[in-house]
Amino acid sequence: MGYADPQRATRALRFRAPHARAVLFALAATGCAAQAVPAQTHTSQHHAFRTVNVVEGLEHPWGMAFLPDGDILVTERPGRLRIVRDGALSPDPITGVPDVHARGQGGLLDVAIHPDFAENRFVYLSYSKPGPDRTATTAVIRGRLEGNALTGVEEIIEAKAWRQAGQHFGSRLVFDRDGYLYITVGERGEMQAAQDLTNHQGTVLRLHDDGRVPEDNPFVGRSDALPEIYTYGNRSPQGLTVHPATGELWESEHGPRGGDEINLIRPGANYGWPVITYGINYNGRPISDIQEKEGMEQPLHNWVPSIATSGIAIYDGDRFPNWRGDVFVGGLAGQHLARVRFDSDRNVIETEKLLEGIGRVRDVRTGPDGSIYLLIDAPDAPLVRLDPAG
Repeated sequence: MGYADPQRATRALRFRAPHARAVLFALAATGCAAQAVPAQTHTSQHHAFRTVNVVEGLEHPWGMAFLPDGDILVTERPGRLRIVRDGALSPDPITGVPDVHARGQGGLLDVAIHPDFAENRFVYLSYSKPGPDRTATTAVIRGRLEGNALTGVEEIIEAKAWRQAGQHFGSRLVFDRDGYLYITVGERGEMQAAQDLTNHQGTVLRLHDDGRVPEDNPFVGRSDALPEIYTYGNRSPQGLTVHPATGELWESEHGPRGGDEINLIRPGANYGWPVITYGINYNGRPISDIQEKEGMEQPLHNWVPSIATSGIAIYDGDRFPNWRGDVFVGGLAGQHLARVRFDSDRNVIETEKLLEGIGRVRDVRTGPDGSIYLLIDAPDAPLVRLDPAG
């Protein structure tokens, strides 16, 4: 079992540092410190590419965000926020990170930057917040990145998902084109809770950047539902991204044995868990005998058997033109990067496994340089970059 998501933070950035792209293209071309690690060349249906370890020595990395000056923020699940600068991992973690519940699948999870980061320096972190009696929940904070510290840290939301269980915290962070913040929360191992709108378990949440609830959220004004909820019936949403062409929100959901999904996120929609599912329990027993029900969304794509989906990205860079528009999803148990191609009607027309055996792919992002970046979930892990071969 494992986790994941991503967001295309770079598009939301609306880069204001004129030299940022030049810096990142230079890093991609030279490899910087990563040249100490021999690059490996791979072939695929559409591109030959090579993998380069940008940095090594990360401890269970979970999420990443690209800054306008070319730096990369990386979270480590035990509770550290690291910075990759000039192709090297800074030795000192960023201070000001809250205490985390680093147990099971919990810890420091995703990182995102505000769309106007160049002006306000806001960094957002999702994490498993510790509580009494070994309980925890998913929470999100934001602070200003000043030098090597987060300052003025404030809580954006504390999810109503307190449990002693150590699984299914979520928790990807994404800003859409209108500046709304989306947060995924897992059902915390309690299946039926995902159908209960009076908690945040098994949901995607939608907030203003300061934590306020948008007035047009789908359940605002209902006494039987929490107003932050945007969708429900989600099991373990570990990947989230904004489609670069359409602005739609796409999600990757970690199923049980079978039933990993790619979903199109629609306001107020019920994604069915556990009433409908293509998976079964880990012990082999059935969860549901139906896969479709009126009023519940169908996935755009699902995996049986599971690959243990994690982060998701939709490629729109220039370095791999034949992959433009393809969906990339990290596989944890599958230990590969999945590529899925959809037609204009969102029907799957092509799938491919890339980098089989690379390890547990926790996150995948398109960088501002047009390369693809991966985080591998391991005690001593690299940040990997995919470059065109030749």
